[in-house]
Amino acid sequence: MNLSLINRRRWRNFRANKRGFWSMLLFMLIFLLSLPAEFIANDKPLLARYDNEFFMPVLFDYPETTFGGELDILADYSDPYTRELIKANGWLLWPLIPYHHSTTIRDLPGSAPTPPSKDNWLGTDDQARDVAARVLYGLRISILFGLTLTIVSSIIGIVAGALQGYFGGTLDLLFQRFIEIWSGLPVLFLLLILASVITPGFWSLLILLAAFSWMELVGVVRAEFLRARNFDYVRAARALGVDDLTIIWRHVLPNAMVATITLMPFILTGSITVLTTLDFLGFGMPPGSPSLGELLNQAKNNLQAPWLGFTAFIILALLLSLLVFIGEAVRDALDPRKTFI
Repeated sequence: MNLSLINRRRWRNFRANKRGFWSMLLFMLIFLLSLPAEFIANDKPLLARYDNEFFMPVLFDYPETTFGGELDILADYSDPYTRELIKANGWLLWPLIPYHHSTTIRDLPGSAPTPPSKDNWLGTDDQARDVAARVLYGLRISILFGLTLTIVSSIIGIVAGALQGYFGGTLDLLFQRFIEIWSGLPVLFLLLILASVITPGFWSLLILLAAFSWMELVGVVRAEFLRARNFDYVRAARALGVDDLTIIWRHVLPNAMVATITLMPFILTGSITVLTTLDFLGFGMPPGSPSLGELLNQAKNNLQAPWLGFTAFIILALLLSLLVFIGEAVRDALDPRKTFI
């Protein structure tokens, strides 16, 4: 991909910020590792060989009779009986963490929650579930939710700010009054009402939070469009008969995107924090879902198990710090007044 001269300079400045650059690489590594969570943490084998045939339990369901069992039910690979059936005429290849986020561990050395051990690296929670598996799945949900909310709210905010700033006048005035009223609505009370009507889920939370989070970018985009709409090149385009949509898309929006991209890592940080807070309060993902906020709530309710609190704190502190460092590096790279090289 060929980059323009100014974009090459921005990329070099971004790479020159070592803290931000390595934070981006580490964040991408965490995100990419969390995506195939089923292949890293699962109570189903990745691969099974039985009677000279290969099976992939992690992807497909097989009845117990497939492996010589007596009942025509789904094979339970955590059951020693099923394992012995397969091992008698084959073998099993397990994931790195042999537990799903919903797996209830039966053979714990003590009452749950149990401390970290060689079988449960980060210990178990008060429902005898592996904390490492739940952290992995929780990271995937948190990052995907944050990215989706950031993209959706950014698109809405950019469109709203562009229309306000470019056309101004009555449209700008009415939109500003609407934003003032809309931003004053109590989001937490709306979440309480939503939770009493339906069980909150990924998409319902996303829609509700996106309905309010789009206002974060409106002011920045509106200011950029108000400033740029009277530039000579915009006036020249109007004089040549170029339609407003083309002017907005080709000539004004690229200038406004610099400030927008600078804010997006911080918006992502806020999105992940909001989901974690809602899960901690019990108004987030459905009960039983792997969540960093739910882990924080368990740490609060189980003070005798400090590993739960330490795990939640370290994971959240690391994730949010990486995003803040990335945002700072992006901000400096796009700032024409700062040059690292």
